[in-house]
Amino acid sequence: QVQLVESGGGLVQAGGSLRLSCVASGSIFSLGRMGWHRQAPGKQREFVARIDSGGNIDAIDSLKGRFTISRDNAKNTVYLQMNSLQPDDTAVYYCNADITDRRFKNDNYWGQGTQVTVSS
Repeated sequence: QVQLVESGGGLVQAGGSLRLSCVASGSIFSLGRMGWHRQAPGKQREFVARIDSGGNIDAIDSLKGRFTISRDNAKNTVYLQMNSLQPDDTAVYYCNADITDRRFKNDNYWGQGTQVTVSS
């Protein structure tokens, strides 16, 4: 069984920073791309950023310069450093990852989400 667990969300004032973490655990053979999406109240889930095992990054242009994705392959962990947070960044942030388990079955997994709330 494979699972993703996010942490690091919380309440922060506008202009503040948070760092989200997501750890993959379980019967993992290999980790492919890992990334983050977010879903604000009343809106559809949107892509934020992703990173592959070689460190190649895709991210939405509007968040570049404020949000930085990174990963630690040895720890099966992906991070999202969020700076200069604004109230519009308020959302549930979800981690996802392409994982091949020890039965060599590949699938895309999602975490349960972590709430980020930015007050004005």
